[in-house]
Amino acid sequence: MGAHRQGRSAQGGRCGAESWGSGDCGRSQCGSLNRIIRKSETGLGQAAYRRLIEMAKNTKHIAIYGKGGIGKSTTTSNISAALAEAGHRVIQIGCDPKSDSTNTLRGGDYLPTVIDSLRDSGKTRLEDISAIGFKGILCIEAGGPVPGVGCAGRGINAAVGLLQELNVFEEFEADYVLYDVLGDVVCGGFAVPIRDGITDRAYVVSSSDFMAVYAANNLFKAIGKYAPSGGARLGGIIGNSVLPGYPQALIEDFAKVTGASVAGYVPRSPVVAQSELYGKTVIEASPQSDQAEVYRKLAAHVASNEQLTVPAPLNVTDLRDWARSWGDAINKEAVSSGTAAN
Repeated sequence: MGAHRQGRSAQGGRCGAESWGSGDCGRSQCGSLNRIIRKSETGLGQAAYRRLIEMAKNTKHIAIYGKGGIGKSTTTSNISAALAEAGHRVIQIGCDPKSDSTNTLRGGDYLPTVIDSLRDSGKTRLEDISAIGFKGILCIEAGGPVPGVGCAGRGINAAVGLLQELNVFEEFEADYVLYDVLGDVVCGGFAVPIRDGITDRAYVVSSSDFMAVYAANNLFKAIGKYAPSGGARLGGIIGNSVLPGYPQALIEDFAKVTGASVAGYVPRSPVVAQSELYGKTVIEASPQSDQAEVYRKLAAHVASNEQLTVPAPLNVTDLRDWARSWGDAINKEAVSSGTAAN
């Protein structure tokens, strides 16, 4: 509960999570959309009501996908931190059964998941499943089923349903809601953020490794299926731990052949690992570093990018042929430079 006091009310602005739904924020025109609605019904706060309605419409819901271990949680948390540092209201929702998406925003402390709270309690309150992290970011972990039982996407369904029921997005007056989603297999559960109109844009974190590209191609298939009926479109590919040379060229080429774009590259850096050892994002732990500037630039692009597309994924045969052609090109380059393995 103490962490919730870091919300905007404590900073002289909007209400924090601690006062949500309690009506005790002490400010006549801040906080809950519902409270504003009640005031408008008695002739008060019409202008504020219209402003909050517009604010709610303008909240950007962004899904960031990527295969396990590719660095999507690190990337998402640093984007959230950069947006919050710039003064935006941010919610980050971890949609990975590992439930560690928001760790570096909260000093690594454990956070009860939505699915665990629903399993253990008949009535779940927002303060039971959330914590305020770096620069006031509202952190939530969807969680997953008991290992070996049930669908891993169930936590996402439960989390989104509960947050909508609690009017979290309107209550928090978020500018950005980031969903950190496991993307090895875009099953029905994991596709919820891009399928049901919850988000209107998705990014995929990838390296030049084939399985990372394979997972990105799978996401493109899901976007192609759901975008025509109101689902999310693609904002771009985020190249993570990618060095100049063939890795960047490979990602650029994959974007080209699938009609996608590259949102930016995050170079491999020991600053990232060092920051995570401290339980922090790079933005918090090394704010003056070059790596922090990389994340700020990426966050600015994600925040402003309106060039959303429906990519054209490769079929299995074409993807294998494309990958083999890159294998040949890399081998040819290695032979010519004398660095080929024996």
